[in-house]
Amino acid sequence: MSATSTETEQVPKQIQKEEPTAATTTKSTTTVVTKKKKTYQELRAEGGPFTFNTPIGALNPFALYYGITSIVLGIPWFISCKLCQLLYFITGNRFDKKRRIPVFLSHVWGVTLMRLTRCYPTIKNLDILQDFYKENRPAMFVANHCSWMDIPFLGASIGWRNYKLISKKELGVVPILGTAIRAGGHIMVDRTDRRSQLATLKQGINYLKDGVHLCTFPEGTRSRDGRMLKFKNGAFKMAYKAGAPIIPISIINSHKVMPTGWMMAMRPAHGLAEVVVHEPVESEGKTEEELAQAVRQSMINGLPEDQVPL
Repeated sequence: MSATSTETEQVPKQIQKEEPTAATTTKSTTTVVTKKKKTYQELRAEGGPFTFNTPIGALNPFALYYGITSIVLGIPWFISCKLCQLLYFITGNRFDKKRRIPVFLSHVWGVTLMRLTRCYPTIKNLDILQDFYKENRPAMFVANHCSWMDIPFLGASIGWRNYKLISKKELGVVPILGTAIRAGGHIMVDRTDRRSQLATLKQGINYLKDGVHLCTFPEGTRSRDGRMLKFKNGAFKMAYKAGAPIIPISIINSHKVMPTGWMMAMRPAHGLAEVVVHEPVESEGKTEEELAQAVRQSMINGLPEDQVPL
């Protein structure tokens, strides 16, 4: 899947530049900084002389190829997810209760798209996940977030497992993607609604206790320059209350594959983007703050200098 995710707990002390969060509805004195759009010259410097801009993002020849491929592959993906929704409705959700089939279909779409477009990242330390999966325990996967490509990169790392992504509710209206999110039982949160945030927290804890992996980006929004941002605490609260471990993931150079301001990936990720898997961090025996700090440090250790937070 290619989408951004969000966190359940909002921190009013910091509003990221990219988009308003639920913190803007509180009585905090913080003001929102409007996102600055890139100039045409900046986009051409990134994507080459054949770059052109559109109201919804820049494109170049590779981005066109990537977009057409994703749509062609997305048609059977959409139809399959719709059939799953119909099946769940007919059976009263008694069939495939954990919504494994739509997640499998989404993974097929993502892996096929990345292979056909040479966007499959280099994944390091996969043996850590292979050993962890033998324990038959659910985990919270958390990664840094600086591009829409982070979602398929994270999914490729987790592999053929049942996992649920925590995403913002706005993605539910995106064609094809919104259908896949709903069919797969992924968690969508309204960041401006406290009740939705609490419901998300409860749903995430229940998924972990039921043996289903969760995936999220604790920064809550994409970093515009690739450097890691401050964390929100929703993911750590879920893992802590469920007694589940957290597996830190460092994603490298995804913002160079699809920077902000682009509609699609503008260049192949092969040989450029990397995903580094770190050892699981157990939640037991730690406070939420200690858990968050340990996970954050692991992620920072896997990032290059130009993505380390200032």
